[in-house]
Amino acid sequence: MKIVPLFFQYSGGAFVEFYHEKDENRLHSVVNWIVDIAVVIAFACYLVYGFGGRIEVNGGSMKPALDSGDVVLVNRLAYALGSPRRFDIAVFSQGDQTFNMKRIIGLPGETVQIRENQVYINGEPLEAEGALDAASIAGLAEYPMELSEDEYFLLGDNRESSEDSRFSSIGNVKRDQLIGKVWFRIQPFSQFGPVSLKGEEG
Repeated sequence: MKIVPLFFQYSGGAFVEFYHEKDENRLHSVVNWIVDIAVVIAFACYLVYGFGGRIEVNGGSMKPALDSGDVVLVNRLAYALGSPRRFDIAVFSQGDQTFNMKRIIGLPGETVQIRENQVYINGEPLEAEGALDAASIAGLAEYPMELSEDEYFLLGDNRESSEDSRFSSIGNVKRDQLIGKVWFRIQPFSQFGPVSLKGEEG
């Protein structure tokens, strides 16, 4: 903003009247425009990173919830800002930098055991829908497995054909291995929509 003097003449001399004139600062406008665009781009990137991580299901260990070839989106913010929950379908990393997905069954501090085709948590039968409480192959969980404060016990939904925490190749999954929660299926288009989490606790 600048002040510009405007002179008027009259018979006894002259007087000066001041008025304001807007100073259109183009540089200021351009900077504001650039900042606005940068904020929008940063917000879009944040949303894509947080909710749009794309991963393809490989194998049938998560049938019937997910089938081989399905393409799903991963919610990273669910675990960056909150804690993993029982029955989440979680994506986790392994030592060879590959990604896998299984369902969280046992939480930190709990004791998991599988006996007589039933999953037990802290000595009590797991209550879940969709046969998520059953497993005919016990593996390492034949005997009580006590989880440390940063460990989770994960199982595939297709218990007869799943390499998961029951086996030494996977074992208990550490908190820092968990990438995010599967939340949306984008392929095949016939099943486009949120992934159903049968057995989810209220």
